[in-house]
Amino acid sequence: MTSRSPWSCILWDVDGTIVDASDGILSRLDRCLTHFGRPAPTRAELVHWIGPPMYESFQKNVGMTPEEATEAVAYYRALGKADGYTARARVYPGVGELIAELAACGIPQATASSKPEIQVVALMDHFGLSEHMQAMAGATPDEKTLASKADIVAESLRRLAAAGVDTSRPILIGDRHHDIDGGAANDVPVIFVRWGFSWPHESEGAQAAVDTVAELRRLLLLEDEV
Repeated sequence: MTSRSPWSCILWDVDGTIVDASDGILSRLDRCLTHFGRPAPTRAELVHWIGPPMYESFQKNVGMTPEEATEAVAYYRALGKADGYTARARVYPGVGELIAELAACGIPQATASSKPEIQVVALMDHFGLSEHMQAMAGATPDEKTLASKADIVAESLRRLAAAGVDTSRPILIGDRHHDIDGGAANDVPVIFVRWGFSWPHESEGAQAAVDTVAELRRLLLLEDEV
């Protein structure tokens, strides 16, 4: 049998979808928020932090002003650079293999992540996934110029189109409601994965929701009899 996809291209969120970077994020948030005299989150509270841009999260979660949030983002990112962007990160079991299989079937893929793009590229390089991506889009370093999921999805599609990819039937894979909102703003349906950091209701509005990589594969690849 041969495999094909009902989608012309696949966009991937990164945190909570491809990569579990929660250990490193928790450590950096602890050090950063302690530095600014704010309470550090527990592991259970990471759901409030992983997904949205950090600039927004510092304001929403600990009540920082926009100016304080800008300073906190810079401090947090400096910690990340010192630690190494790939420190304590791991690929969710089976996701890397699925990305490689999709690439082998000739299906164009790209990232559409709210993480700073420099970190997205570092992670994809580190885990050997860059070679399977036709584009790698992420947030700008200030996490304000290009930060909203809607804008990042649009940029990912723009880069794929510029590379000659058919973007007429895209699908976005993500684990937060920001992915669903960002996809909807660009008429891109979303497959919601439940192995990341999310609340149960966040899958509302997704085209489908899956609990396992095997379930995701069945939605991305169709088997043809030969």
